[in-house]
Parts: sequence; structure tokens; C-alpha cells
Amino acid sequence: MLTIEKYGAIDIGSNAVRLLISSIHEEEGKKTRFKKTSLVRVPIRLGADVFKSNKVSQENIIRMVDTMQAYQLLMKTHKVVRYKACATSAMREAKNGYEIVELVKEKTGIQIDIIDGKDEAAIIAMTDLNQLINTDATYLYVDVGGGSTEFTLYHNGNTIVSKSFKLGTVRLLNNLVADTIWKDVENWIKENTKNYNRISLIGSGGNINNIFKNSGKKIGKSLSFLYLSSYYKLLNSLTYEERIWQLNLNQDRADVILPAVRIYLSAMKWSSSREIYVPKIGLSDGIIKSLYNEKLNNR
Repeated sequence: MLTIEKYGAIDIGSNAVRLLISSIHEEEGKKTRFKKTSLVRVPIRLGADVFKSNKVSQENIIRMVDTMQAYQLLMKTHKVVRYKACATSAMREAKNGYEIVELVKEKTGIQIDIIDGKDEAAIIAMTDLNQLINTDATYLYVDVGGGSTEFTLYHNGNTIVSKSFKLGTVRLLNNLVADTIWKDVENWIKENTKNYNRISLIGSGGNINNIFKNSGKKIGKSLSFLYLSSYYKLLNSLTYEERIWQLNLNQDRADVILPAVRIYLSAMKWSSSREIYVPKIGLSDGIIKSLYNEKLNNR
């Protein structure tokens, strides 16, 4: 007998707040299927506040509460039976982060969990990534966010090592990333990939998803280092307004896409990778999978 339930995942990032609603299809004797039903994104850009002043502004607190109220209603109308809300880099660094958690709980009933970099990487690792990659190959998974980037090395289908760095697109836009951070990332990647002959990148995040979509490549195909380098040069040659008009980018994407590509290209260079795969998975997908695993464990 086929059973269908809907789960919700709220990803409160430094650049945007996302709600993913997925349908979980279960039938005895068959593999469970996860089908994305709805994805909503609101570009609040909490990191622009926090990385400068160490707190979320009053204006963005109001926007945050309004967004969470909207998400609560969307989950209600979708008949979501399980959900989880996770906040990452900006909220964990905000002095008023836990005050906002209490306010959102009071106004909407939604409980927000502020997670650290290790938890973020672990949740992302719960995705069906291993089903999307060759088990006899080596991959460096790079999840670029507004406040941080998570790196995970996979070999023969197993997680070898993972680490989160305070290297994000919103931080870079505001010149809040020291050269020492870049050097730490470079050293970490080189040290952990030096014993592997051929490494491919796996990229996640809204910016690389956008680039892949516009490339016209079929799902499962990769983007080359040369293609990404050429695209980076194109972005640099255009003004912010020209990126919006000529490349049809959203206004909250047209600025952060440049530092995002810089991070991906740097990771490719330091790991000697010549290609990057874009499976369109991230923290919200990991949250959905973790909710399902919790259900199985409680049976």
C-alpha cells in the first residue's frame, strides 16, 4: 500500500531563507521516494547585518517573523506532518540570535535550531549524494553559503573528512574575509586531497545551480574548469545592473554570484579538479532526509 506524507525543511541562511516541502512516498518492498513539491525563497540577507554589526537589524527581524508566518501557513495548507527549521552562520553569530528564536516561536510556533558548522556538514551528508556519484571515484563536495562554505571529501562512496570555514558570499561582498581564511582553506584542501589522483568537485548552492541551469547542460553532466573560468570573466566584465539585465539574474543573485564562483574556482584549482557536478542538493534536502531517518528510528 502506498503512503504519502509531506515534510518541510526551513533553511535560514546568511543570504536567504528557504522553505522546501517534499512528498515522501513509501510502499512496502520498494525504495522510499523523496519528491520536491514546493520551494520558496526569501532573500532577507541576515549576514549583511550580522557580519558588520554582530546583530540582526530591527527591520530584518520583522521580515524574518513575517517570512516564518508565511512559511507556517504554507506548511499548514500543504498538510506538512513533520518539519524542521535550521539556522546557520548568520544566526549563530548574531548577538540577538536566540532572542529572534524566541520571538519566532512566540509569533509562529516554529522552533528554530541554530546549528554549528559541523552539524551543517553532517546534515548535508545525509542527502542522497552517494547515489549521485560513482562509488569508485573521489569528490570534493563544496556547499557555498552566504556566511560559510562546507567542504566534504568523499572517496569510494565514503566520507573521509569535512570542515566548515567562515568563507561566504555575503562576507566577501562586505570585505569581511581575511587573507588568512583563504590560506586556511587552501591548505586544508591541498592537505586532504594530495593523496588522491583525480578529484571532481560537487557544487551546491543557489549560485552554482543558476549557472548550471543557464549552461544548458543535461542533469548528470559536469561543467568544466574552463567553462566556469570563462563565466567568471564574463561576470567580471559586466556591471551589477548589466548582470541583472543581460544575464537575467535576480537582484539578490547578481552580486553574490561573483564571490561564489571565485570560491568554486579556487577549490577546483587547489584540488586539481577539472570538472564540477551540480546535483541541486543542499541543507534543506539533508533536513528532509534527517526527518525521515528520525521517523524510522522511532518506529
